[in-house]
Amino acid sequence: MSPTPPAIHSLTFDCTADPYDVALFWSELLGRPLADDDKPGDPEALIADPAGGPRLLFVRVPEGKTVKNRIHFDLKPRGRTRAEEVERAVALGARVVADHTRPDGGGWVLMADPEGNEFCVERGELG
Repeated sequence: MSPTPPAIHSLTFDCTADPYDVALFWSELLGRPLADDDKPGDPEALIADPAGGPRLLFVRVPEGKTVKNRIHFDLKPRGRTRAEEVERAVALGARVVADHTRPDGGGWVLMADPEGNEFCVERGELG
């Protein structure tokens, strides 16, 4: 019998800002709670997936981000349109980097979280 392949345990975000603040943004955006023992100023913060998927781990590092992310999240809105999801993300502290929405409604909006990590918001079930 061959060994079982590894599971993705955590997706880790490097942060020069307070990891708690960056994790709080993602916690609110994704509707997932921060770990009970996380607090501002900690060197790391954690968001678990209640469904058992990979955790999001935010860790303080000394060096800043210098290039485009090589991996990022593509988010699909549920219960709201892409425009509403983008507006909500901006209200939480994200910024729009580029709007790649096509005339037919396809495409995506490229955004950045407060630390500068890119993510995309695709068209959701409501448009």
